Amino acid sequence: MIRRLCFCLLFVSLAASAREYRPVNDRPPAIAREFRGAWIATVHNIDWPSRKGLGASAQQAELRAILDKLAALKMNAVVFQVRPQCDALYASSFEPWSPWLTGTMGKSPGYDPLAYCIREAHARGIEVHAWFNPFRALSNSAHPVSSDHVARKAPHLIKRYGNHLWCDPAHPETRGRALKAILEVVDRYDIDGVHLDDYFYPYPVAGKRFPDGKSPAQRRAFVDEFVQRLYGSVKARKPWVRVGISPFGIWKPGVPEGIEAGIDSCEDLAGDSRKWLRNGWVDYLAPQLYWRISPEKQSFPKLLAWWRDQGKRPVWPGIATSRIQSTEDPGRPAAEITEQIALSRQIGGTGTGHIHWSVKSLMTNRGGIAGRLASSYTQQAVVPAMPWSGGKAPEAPAVGATLEGDSTSVRWQAAPGTARMAIQARQGGQWRTMRVVPARVGKAQVPRAEAVAVTAIDRFGHLSRPKVLGL
Repeated sequence: MIRRLCFCLLFVSLAASAREYRPVNDRPPAIAREFRGAWIATVHNIDWPSRKGLGASAQQAELRAILDKLAALKMNAVVFQVRPQCDALYASSFEPWSPWLTGTMGKSPGYDPLAYCIREAHARGIEVHAWFNPFRALSNSAHPVSSDHVARKAPHLIKRYGNHLWCDPAHPETRGRALKAILEVVDRYDIDGVHLDDYFYPYPVAGKRFPDGKSPAQRRAFVDEFVQRLYGSVKARKPWVRVGISPFGIWKPGVPEGIEAGIDSCEDLAGDSRKWLRNGWVDYLAPQLYWRISPEKQSFPKLLAWWRDQGKRPVWPGIATSRIQSTEDPGRPAAEITEQIALSRQIGGTGTGHIHWSVKSLMTNRGGIAGRLASSYTQQAVVPAMPWSGGKAPEAPAVGATLEGDSTSVRWQAAPGTARMAIQARQGGQWRTMRVVPARVGKAQVPRAEAVAVTAIDRFGHLSRPKVLGL
């Protein structure tokens, strides 16, 4: 009898504490917009997996730890290297499995790393931009290759330069093969972006010319044709998939005035990245601005201001978090990175954002950077919209919320075309963006709130009007 009475009292207490939120006439502030990314390099096991030959479960655990860290830091994107040297960290129909997984090119790791990354990242509200090296065939010519690697299947495409093997970009088959690999991933995987870095032609080796007999202008024409064709092909298939390129951070020595560089990326790498930005052949450009704020010869703010003045598409700089307290840049403090983030929000342009090189520096908390980022990333942010590619604001969702003890439980029914939900909460009179989650999950919890606002987001980044509920 006493046990039954205690149970009934507990039930009544829980029922009394569960309160439904009702529509209120309140207006939350605009949701923060910023691309907060990190590169995950797989070549030479720079970031992931930590070494070749780890079992599938160990590799997956490492990847989950990376994504958990980025989610805890309130970051929203990874740039995941999936084709470092005409190989694949996904189930390709024609490229061999990457040796950075198992230690042997062509050997399956027993699962699909890209599919796994997409599933786990999306569950945490993190975008996945698949990173391809289009023309590099082998990062070290001494490394063994499988029978189905391009160096054996199509040796007529291969040029040796230094200790690299390169697929000759002048050959139409090279460009067609790279495009085929990228579009296979676009077609088969739910990626949010396609990303290329600065390796179109190899960085110059002193005293040697790339053995193709072509002029710098001819090489630029081959690369321009590839970039333009890539952009159009991706957009024809999935217009919501962003196309981004991360070129060398200085377009040409002396541009802007006073800037110096050891190479000419237009002449040496055939990367006329200013043209791609001006012509709208990218959805974002991420020049590698790995220098400090203060040096005039490679000044971070001076270069960023110049880049953001070259076109209408977003410029999200690559920042060298890995150079904190490094042999490359002795004495660089973690404060340099947070100051660069602050500058990236102040200097003109369309849509703020940046990408950390690379995720390992965040995982190891280089120089205490993770703690400092807490002051830079005070709340969740949504990736800036991409209106030039299409889409329209989705309908506002149907929303309900319940106060359950110290938590507010939010539920919704999303309208067609909704990809994610952003949940804002008012606590102590202050609104903050608390969660950005896949729309399909249908519910989420936040700490006890006076009011909540739920906003639908489509794949292009368009936002619905918020639905606001309060106690």
